[in-house]
Amino acid sequence: MKWPALSLALLLASSLLAGCAVNPATGRTNFVMMSEQQELDLGRRYNQEIAKENPRYADEKLQAYVQQVGQRVAVHSHRSNLTYHFTVVDSPDINAFALPGGYIYIHRGLLAYLNSEAELAAVLAHEVGHVTARHSVQQQSQSTAWNVLGQAVAIGTGVGAASDLTNVVGTAFVRGYGRDMELEADGLGAQYLARSGYDPQAMIEVVKVLKNQEDFARDQARLKGQPAPPSGYHGVFDTHPDNDTRLQQVVGPAKALAGGSQVVNREVFLEHLAGLPFGDSAETGVRRGQDFYHAGLDFTLHFPEGWGLVNRPDAVITHSADKMAFIAMSMDGRKPSAAPADYLRQKAGGQRLAVEEPLQQAGLQGATAVLPGNPARRVAVIYKDDKAYLFVGAIRNRASLETQDGNFLAVIRSFRPLKKEELALAQPLRLHLTQVKAGQSIASLARDSKLPGSKADVENRIRLLNNLYPIDEPKPGDWLKVVR
Repeated sequence: MKWPALSLALLLASSLLAGCAVNPATGRTNFVMMSEQQELDLGRRYNQEIAKENPRYADEKLQAYVQQVGQRVAVHSHRSNLTYHFTVVDSPDINAFALPGGYIYIHRGLLAYLNSEAELAAVLAHEVGHVTARHSVQQQSQSTAWNVLGQAVAIGTGVGAASDLTNVVGTAFVRGYGRDMELEADGLGAQYLARSGYDPQAMIEVVKVLKNQEDFARDQARLKGQPAPPSGYHGVFDTHPDNDTRLQQVVGPAKALAGGSQVVNREVFLEHLAGLPFGDSAETGVRRGQDFYHAGLDFTLHFPEGWGLVNRPDAVITHSADKMAFIAMSMDGRKPSAAPADYLRQKAGGQRLAVEEPLQQAGLQGATAVLPGNPARRVAVIYKDDKAYLFVGAIRNRASLETQDGNFLAVIRSFRPLKKEELALAQPLRLHLTQVKAGQSIASLARDSKLPGSKADVENRIRLLNNLYPIDEPKPGDWLKVVR
């Protein structure tokens, strides 16, 4: 029997809807198109790619501690059969995330703002909740389903636009985890905290930390006349967490599971943070004002006043204030045998170079040129030790290269080895612990801080580090984190 095209489309769609499974964490039926083994394989593949962009923080004692705390909550989860991997990422970003199958990352930038082992456990338990509820698998399945369903409708109706419309709807439907999934992970994480001996209230405390960060970022943007930044890790809470009804509802039931003695371990946790880099690390390079220093690779860069810097594992990118002009520097493997000018021509892939010029600076050999095109780009290479450093500068929206070429050349020509007196500048700011004495205040602690920024910004940052934002003061005897 020959099926009509529309019937075939409906059959394809209905077969997708058969891809349902009982969620191991919630007991509800969810739409998924992936077996557990496929999920594990996907997680392993993603983990290999993520590791390239998220360097592991080189402190094995801290790594072991985070793995121990994470495993303590994971063993009490709904998918305790999985092998969980908890990794501290060498990044100042305030973030944590989970991959399918039990790969969980927490950035040291978020660690710096937590204040107890229970809060660390809450972050890790929240991410375990995403894994046990298979949130990433649900998203992947829904995205695939919308795409296939769109194709089926297009086949059945002969209207290609239907596929485009369905893809748009599907993309909107699966964008981000969304508030519901975040709350579900909070509720599951609170259960795992209670079962492993931690206070489920720590989940609320972590959300307070994140909410304070969001409020601080919005206040800073308002003072500068800038638009409010997008919401960060975990999702938005418009109200204070203490007053958020849905958050209280998902965390509340876990408190009934908690035993009499609940672990907080504030001092143990703080001891593990002592010496943690705050902001940039020596391994990734340190920004000081408009200068960038890298101790391991022994170089420094200077970028124009008002320009920003993005420090990535694969590149250092400096950009104009409006983010229309940028120049990226990357390390292109071992120094080639070709002369610098020949190297640039090889990199151009047969395209003609213009305005070629040799570079000789601080005993280093290099070359620079313009790569014509729309837009034209400033390119350069500098050989140092056994490595080649490649620079590419460009302007968005096809603006004229001449408007920023002087700045691009200034960045390129600032590249040189560190001087002996600059080695200290290549070392990061670090967290230190101090016990508050009678009469000490946030203002007095701020005077001794090495944090950059105005007096108000430094005070706010110390409060954020110690869960005292926006106006609280410490009590004598309290242990606080300070930055020196």
